[in-house]
Amino acid sequence: MSLILTIIAFGLMIFIHELGHFLVARAFGVGIETFSLGFGKPIYSVKRGGIDYRINWLPFGGYVRMHGENPDDPDQDLPDSFAAKKWWQRALIAFAGPFANLLLAFLLFCVSFLLPHKLEDQRPVIQTAFGKWETVFQPGDSLAMVNGKAIRGFSEALSELRNTGSNKITLYRNNAPIELDIAASDRDSLIMSLRPIAEPIIGELTPGYPAWSAGLRTGDRVLKVDTLAVSDWYLMREAIISKKGSVKLQIARGDSILERNIPLETNILDDGKTPMIGIMQYQPVQLSYRYPPSQALTNGFSTTVNMVAMNYYGLYRLFQNPQSLRSNIGGPVMIVSMSQSIGAKGIVALLLFFAGISIILMIMNLLPIPILDGGHIMFCLIEAVIGRPVPLKIREITQQIGFALLVMLMVFAFYTDIQKLLLRLISG
Repeated sequence: MSLILTIIAFGLMIFIHELGHFLVARAFGVGIETFSLGFGKPIYSVKRGGIDYRINWLPFGGYVRMHGENPDDPDQDLPDSFAAKKWWQRALIAFAGPFANLLLAFLLFCVSFLLPHKLEDQRPVIQTAFGKWETVFQPGDSLAMVNGKAIRGFSEALSELRNTGSNKITLYRNNAPIELDIAASDRDSLIMSLRPIAEPIIGELTPGYPAWSAGLRTGDRVLKVDTLAVSDWYLMREAIISKKGSVKLQIARGDSILERNIPLETNILDDGKTPMIGIMQYQPVQLSYRYPPSQALTNGFSTTVNMVAMNYYGLYRLFQNPQSLRSNIGGPVMIVSMSQSIGAKGIVALLLFFAGISIILMIMNLLPIPILDGGHIMFCLIEAVIGRPVPLKIREITQQIGFALLVMLMVFAFYTDIQKLLLRLISG
């Protein structure tokens, strides 16, 4: 089912992308020859209004063929030719596809927040408190209510704390209720100082990262990091990030004790300061929220903006650290694998995942590489600056180079995908 949904989702992303080009081109009076989903020979083809609509066998993209689009087209001087339009019109036509993917992501985010939103959380039981709160909270304190609302999870308790007015917390210590009044000015300090009980149990693994490739699974309990016995997630994490090169984990899986040597991966988002292996905490509390339409719209917008900013920053860090490309690139095989694990968490998780992929498609298509939309926009902007089109020979050569780069990147992505999958199969 996840594979089918992935194929449908990619078909929708491609369709929306090409529809963006199609609609803006038509708005500027550009003649359309073909609207195609996929490449190769057609599975289905129909002609309407002089336009050939196709669905082809190879589902790795799509295209809208316009009059006079290619540099060697003989009809470039016709009024409905793409080449005959002003530079800013051609730039907008090229930008419309990626922008359509951005709108699709925003819509998917909004829809996901309208549906029952499943969240995972830690139990609202305190393990440690720091600073001045060390004398207020004790290990084992169970948070029961915050400002009159019954609490189910630890993060839920923190989210209920107000930053205006005082806060009232009811907790249980040795089965006896205790009420605490927390000033609004102490809210941030309290949030930063509390840690819930978190066992060293693996919840999720990031596909393609070292722990996943080493065959670790959800539910594995980490017993040792090298020779250090660990009893909670925090001690385990500190032990891992203090290492260099690789780490040996002893894990309990059912009745078996296993050992895995796992290479440490640098995190490009924090300048490589914190090593990681690609695991997340197991969170035993399952929560469900349904957001009102106004908040779903707000959450959808903020999530879209944050995702775009995070991906551009990640791309910037990737260019600064090209050696990390292998561990941070994923092709179709890895995307299908990720969709299978994410699909087990429900339709909302899949919508969020596909919205993120749609944003990545937008960003990748806007890269200033000839043959991509970003390359077309780059040529249009150069034309605006120098006052004439970029010479045909230069466009042809750069497009050939751009095509070669894309083919190499796709081959590299498939190679790394298959290598990671084989490593997991061998290790698992």
